[in-house]
Amino acid sequence: MTFVVPFDGSELSEAALVRAVEYGTALEEPVTAVTVVPERKRYAREKGWIGADEPFDVDAVVDGLRERVHELAPDAEFDVERIREFPPEDRLADHVERLARRHDPDVLFLGSDNVGRVVTPLASVGVHVAAEESYDVFLVRQTGPPRLEAIDPHGEFYGEE
Repeated sequence: MTFVVPFDGSELSEAALVRAVEYGTALEEPVTAVTVVPERKRYAREKGWIGADEPFDVDAVVDGLRERVHELAPDAEFDVERIREFPPEDRLADHVERLARRHDPDVLFLGSDNVGRVVTPLASVGVHVAAEESYDVFLVRQTGPPRLEAIDPHGEFYGEE
């Protein structure tokens, strides 16, 4: 079994990664974070990877994402795919899905506040990734710790000491 987490550095993707590690530790399963980086300034700015006046250095962004993954999940594997285009959300989701499937996930931990609502926004990568039926999807909608006694929350991530 493998737990895979699409990771873009957002608060909910960080929470999904931490949650995957918590469950992975309890179940003794490996965790892999996957990231797709479109090589476009506009996307990098929208994601908060670079500031408004910063130049876009793709290698620096990838290194920063890798470092953040290893800060949150030192034992997690990190896999990245760089793409030249800035595709629409459904095509970006295809890239994320293909990258995730390379790791043969049993469970995909997806940080999203949009997936699973009655009204689904069309501009959500998560909606498209969650539609894949070859793996289970664990939706992380809250950045707070889980409420399961068997899971030992990472207090440092949740602001607890």
